[in-house]
Amino acid sequence: MQKNKTQIAIIGGGIAGSSVALYLSQFDLDITLFEKESSLVSGPPMCHLHAGGNLYKEIDEQQCIKLLKQSIELLRFYPHAVDFRPTLLVTPTSDNDEADILLQRLKLLQSEYQKLIDKNQENKVLGESCDYYKLYSKEDIIQLRKQQIPTNPKTLDDWIIPITKELTLEKLKFPLILVQEYGLNVFRIAASASLLLREKSNITLKTDTFIKNIKQKENTFIINEERFDYLINAAGFRSGMIDDLLNIKRERLVEFKAAYIAQWKTDNKLWPEVIFYGKRGTPKGMAQFTPYPGGYFQLHGMTRDITLFENGLVKNSPNSAKVQLPKELLTKIEKGWQEKEIKQRTKRAIKHVSQYIPSFKEATTASKPLYGAQQIPGDDITLRASEVSFECKRYARCEIVKASSILTMADAITKKLIDLGLIKQDLYGKRDFSDHLNDEVVTEYAKKLCIERNYPESLAYVNYGVRERI
Repeated sequence: MQKNKTQIAIIGGGIAGSSVALYLSQFDLDITLFEKESSLVSGPPMCHLHAGGNLYKEIDEQQCIKLLKQSIELLRFYPHAVDFRPTLLVTPTSDNDEADILLQRLKLLQSEYQKLIDKNQENKVLGESCDYYKLYSKEDIIQLRKQQIPTNPKTLDDWIIPITKELTLEKLKFPLILVQEYGLNVFRIAASASLLLREKSNITLKTDTFIKNIKQKENTFIINEERFDYLINAAGFRSGMIDDLLNIKRERLVEFKAAYIAQWKTDNKLWPEVIFYGKRGTPKGMAQFTPYPGGYFQLHGMTRDITLFENGLVKNSPNSAKVQLPKELLTKIEKGWQEKEIKQRTKRAIKHVSQYIPSFKEATTASKPLYGAQQIPGDDITLRASEVSFECKRYARCEIVKASSILTMADAITKKLIDLGLIKQDLYGKRDFSDHLNDEVVTEYAKKLCIERNYPESLAYVNYGVRERI
């Protein structure tokens, strides 16, 4: 590195740290990215863009509008990591809400989506705005059941034909809602970020590196004996450790979660994602059915014995910015799971989904779960659209709750660097980094990561190789 350039340190190589490093690489900066693990983006499970926040009925409309905009930006930033298939939103009869409770929100988001398209045609990545969502009555579903399953779905109706043949209609409220909420593949994001960062001559990547010491001296930070002009804390649930090293107070929550991998022999059908609503933390908590190639499915069950954990949501103490997870959960993160618990919780997830898809009871445990701890700044457990905070002129703390917030975060950090006179304004907002990436190269790198992390190779693919947008 040329030491006459501004030196930027980024601690944490998850989706936040990797993405902001990539974003800042276009400026005349020298960037060092520190990552504790051996590869990038290996944290909590991801499965959705969260375009509009329709998976979360409890959040307010302003968060939903922000998530829609942010998700479109993320899709454009990491196009090779997105699974272009819609999501079916289902309200079970056991849920207290009516099935049409989201209609006002969906109409608002449809209008906001059209505004984004009018502003820039390249924002039309969720299909036509008129097709942002579609309602299905019970009679519609019965008619679709009679149709042949298409091998290459083109329309919204095509996409839900397979699942109509499996659902227990007596347990559901109507209408069902199909929305252009697409899948987000963590292995393909990791592959895209890794491939792109490799190309950057002004980025030094230090994996397998634990931060033991940080000292602030006026306008510089000394990290593991190296000097930096600006520090970006993107350490995820370990962000409080960095704050503590700098004697900075910060209120935050951390929640441990897991998603389970099952295999179900389904003759390579192309499935939509399906969300069965339910009250979080109860036996009827939300169930999520996320398809991958080869009959693999990622499952969430928002109950205490599936995705959520006893004492899995923890707040920091007044004396420390660090959140101390229970020992048994930290052991899972740092050393892995016991085989018995993997099978036990995956079976529970399968049973939870099979309430509504009875034939899914034949599914089996396929691998260890996807798991990790998610930070939530402040004390609002419903917060979803959060990005960044600043403690002093030269210290930014990335605090994304959902991956879609990364570019809003990067913009805010860039503005601070411009205000400090550390970079010029001419490239602010430039985000087209992935256009030249080859889809097959991304797939091969994602497969390599799956193998290294002991997951099925099928999780490296999206849409069974079909990348046609709806």
